[in-house]
Amino acid sequence: MTYWALNAVFLAVVVLVASAALLARRSPQWRSLGLAAIAVLALTAVFDNVMIAVDLFGYNDDRISGAFLGLAPLEDFAYAIAAVVLLPSLWHLLARRGARANAEPATSGATAPERAASDTAASDAERGRA
Repeated sequence: MTYWALNAVFLAVVVLVASAALLARRSPQWRSLGLAAIAVLALTAVFDNVMIAVDLFGYNDDRISGAFLGLAPLEDFAYAIAAVVLLPSLWHLLARRGARANAEPATSGATAPERAASDTAASDAERGRA
């Protein structure tokens, strides 16, 4: 099995999860994902090239495409792309629906202790303790 064939399995799962997030209208901010992808791919390129250069690991020449970015084969970057798309998509899919709607804006003007006291009073009132 080639590295591209192995990547295809992981990337298919990523596509399914990202598609589910899109269909549920709960997908992440794609612009933010693009910026994160640039950072993660740059870090992957640097660190993979360093690790390959010092012989921490290598690749079977019969199973890679032969296209490289420095010393790292292009196949090595599929996992970085998968992580950048999969994790935020899962985050948005698994988040509770009401969590965002009920979240208080950070600029409400109340301090953290005041908000905590208010939350405690509200929950006591709901339980009939007030």
